[in-house]
Amino acid sequence: MKLTILLIAGSLLFVSGVFAQNAPAPQAQATPKAATDPAAADPTLIGVDKAQQELKEISINKFEDDGFWTGNMMRDDGYISLRRFEGSPVDKKPVTGETDAQLKESDKYVLGAKIEHLHRAVTSFSISPTQPLPVPGITKTLSIWVVGRNVKHQLFVVVEDQFNNKAKIPLGDLAFAGWKKLTAAIPPNIRQNDPRYPSKAGLSIVSLVVETDPAETYGSYYIYFDDLRAVTDLFTENNRDSDDMVDTSW
Repeated sequence: MKLTILLIAGSLLFVSGVFAQNAPAPQAQATPKAATDPAAADPTLIGVDKAQQELKEISINKFEDDGFWTGNMMRDDGYISLRRFEGSPVDKKPVTGETDAQLKESDKYVLGAKIEHLHRAVTSFSISPTQPLPVPGITKTLSIWVVGRNVKHQLFVVVEDQFNNKAKIPLGDLAFAGWKKLTAAIPPNIRQNDPRYPSKAGLSIVSLVVETDPAETYGSYYIYFDDLRAVTDLFTENNRDSDDMVDTSW
């Protein structure tokens, strides 16, 4: 009797072991594209911390005035000069709000930068407004049209919050020909609002920075910019009570 019980138990163990070996291994979950590609991030899902949002695309600067921008570069590495040119990306669509309001803002020029390299080097250059460009509301994404001239340089946008903290956000590489729209998601860890400082909401655009590939730093390099835009949440700004006190009046 005991021998029979042992044989039955052994058979059950053998069968369970065979099923365990044949069972398919669990598959790893795929990483969402938005987590690996900031440009593919959905503005409606970035940094959501309230029940309602009013997302709107707005134009921050159209690069119509070259006198508003300055170029900076280490003199030991080369020289940078700026000027404006007539033109515009063919595929650029007008901002919906501007079309609805029938605004006639000038959009005739683009900003060009010419960089004359003195030698091969690991270097960078920047294009900065004469004063930071404030973005109303809570910024979700920033975008800009660029002619990159098909080199392996990297473009970044430098932003500053209302507490003077700066962050450099990658827009992408410049290895493409003709005009291309580059987009960057604003990481949620960049502080854009604080309930203790309601008047210090949002962020400002400080500069555009190009980090060069040393293999490409020879001769002259040209780059062009047009229409810096933001997708921003204006819910708080558009729904503030008219009888609410302004804390900055203290």
